[in-house]
Amino acid sequence: MKINFGRVLLGGLVAGLVLNIGEFVLNEIVLKKQMEVYVAAHNFATPPASFLPVAIGLTFVLGIVFVWSYALVRPRLGPGVKAAAIVGLIAWFGICFYVGIIYAMLFAIPTDVMAISIAWGLVEYILGAIAGAWLYKEA
Repeated sequence: MKINFGRVLLGGLVAGLVLNIGEFVLNEIVLKKQMEVYVAAHNFATPPASFLPVAIGLTFVLGIVFVWSYALVRPRLGPGVKAAAIVGLIAWFGICFYVGIIYAMLFAIPTDVMAISIAWGLVEYILGAIAGAWLYKEA
């Protein structure tokens, strides 16, 4: 079976939108106050103006990778929510869980902030993968 790269792109942009919305809500609403206190206490510099567009763009690329991964595992796991959720879970483990714990230890991020971020990421990544996979159809 051939991968439908047009649908990978379309579904990936939807997945990226879900991820970007999730990241906005997490960082600008849920954890905003805790992160302001943390950043001030550690005297971190304000990110450059280029940070936000790069982060948003990379998150859309991540959504495309989600749907591409879904297209790759679909022949083995079958189409549908289960395969998409597994893709989201694998990405979550490799990004949110692993990197979250490493960064939390390295930068002394408070345990509650780390736990919220990791749990939030689990839901966000699975929903993003499912949303993107929903639009994918084989070539």
